Amino acid sequence: MTAPATFATREDRIAALHEAMRERVLVLDGSWGVLIQGYELKEADYRGERFADWPQDLKGNNDLLILTRPDIIRGIHREYLDAGADITSTNTFASTSIAQADYGLEAYAEELNREGARLGREIADEFTARDPSRPRWVAGAIGPTNRTASLSPDADDPGARTVTFDDLRATYASAARGLIEGGADILLVETIFDTLNAKAALFAIDEVFEEIGFTLPVMISGSVVDLSGRNLSGQTVEAFWNSMRHAKPISIGLNCSLGPSQMREYVAELSRVADTAVSAYPNAGLPNEFGGYDETPEDMARNLGEWARSGIVNIVGGCCGTKPPHIRAIAEAVRGLAPRVAPHVEPRLRLAG
Repeated sequence: MTAPATFATREDRIAALHEAMRERVLVLDGSWGVLIQGYELKEADYRGERFADWPQDLKGNNDLLILTRPDIIRGIHREYLDAGADITSTNTFASTSIAQADYGLEAYAEELNREGARLGREIADEFTARDPSRPRWVAGAIGPTNRTASLSPDADDPGARTVTFDDLRATYASAARGLIEGGADILLVETIFDTLNAKAALFAIDEVFEEIGFTLPVMISGSVVDLSGRNLSGQTVEAFWNSMRHAKPISIGLNCSLGPSQMREYVAELSRVADTAVSAYPNAGLPNEFGGYDETPEDMARNLGEWARSGIVNIVGGCCGTKPPHIRAIAEAVRGLAPRVAPHVEPRLRLAG
């Protein structure tokens, strides 16, 4: 691509993103959790000096490493960008006040998002400076929280809820503010299992955009929970898209839950109905009996390369079980391939139920 002399401003980076998406298939990074597990961290790593006296156990709160072990977070960003990722996601999947409340850390959620985006920005800029003809972007990851607005936790009380729409709206707004302040180029609302949660996220993001006076591209990625092709809310992928299209995302896609062979038909369905870019980052197969993932980099590359050649994707990457070798193989498999061309969709009544 023809690159400007600098990508110092977010406007330049976003313009370059749109240009790159017209030219080629872009590559997202892979799993954060599997790489963090590889460090075999102890409780003291999660606490650092700042949280040394915290009254609750913190081990397993991977997002907290943004504050206590930023060296690890920088290193993982570098690994994925070295492997060929165009877009690096922030380590903020659980950095909402609702999710962090499990550790008593809800007051730190906005800081986690801001610092997580800042670390990603630092490393992405480092790679862009090395090769300005190939800029790298930061996607601020916003996970689904560990609550659902649509379903009851009590089989005997179907009307019960553990969270309200307004609770979610507030937690997502705080996350979005932090990510934007930290320098994210994109907001990535991902692993959506409950459509109502996602609607709260998109509503909150729109409010934040109005508050700050500018917008960022938004990527939306849902999760099909089983081979019926539906999310936890019971929607098909077409119904899910109909529920999300009002937000005018830069992409709609699927991630997690399934491996490439199980996910393909649902990605193809999204490709057929969505008049925006389509993303897909599946797991490295289905979990084995030990909870691990067995799909090799070559397997993933063969599958996702075929998706790109078939013209059903614009952005590809990996989710659970995928590591830098998977991303390297995927990047090589889609190198030089043209991106999917979004279909013209006739305006008519479409229902999201």
